[in-house]
Amino acid sequence: MGVILPVTLTAAAAAAIINLWLSIRVGQMRMATKISVGDDDGGPLTARMRAQLNFVENTAFVLVLVAGIELAGRGNPWLAWVVAIYMLGRVAHGFGMDGGTLGKGRSIGTIVTMLTQLGLAAVAVVIVLGVM
Repeated sequence: MGVILPVTLTAAAAAAIINLWLSIRVGQMRMATKISVGDDDGGPLTARMRAQLNFVENTAFVLVLVAGIELAGRGNPWLAWVVAIYMLGRVAHGFGMDGGTLGKGRSIGTIVTMLTQLGLAAVAVVIVLGVM
């Protein structure tokens, strides 16, 4: 028996690992700032918290679209590449939220995220319309 949604399953696994990494980074900043509950009013802890929440907010839509496209039988092999680029963009965003020399990662991650969602949404609509 083969895997029904291999791209979706791989994407979900990658998302879980990235979310765990982002969560660890929040915990490290909580320890460094000695803030157990709440945030630091716009400081580095808030930035890391936002990086994680932003990941969760956007990745849910991406995973649903990936699953739908894959279930429709229209996703191989390009869909795996889109997911890989998306996940790399989200890692760049996480680092970029720290600012400094990696600050451009935030913009890169944001652009990759928006283009991924727009592209996957367009593909979904095209599939529903029977064009693809």
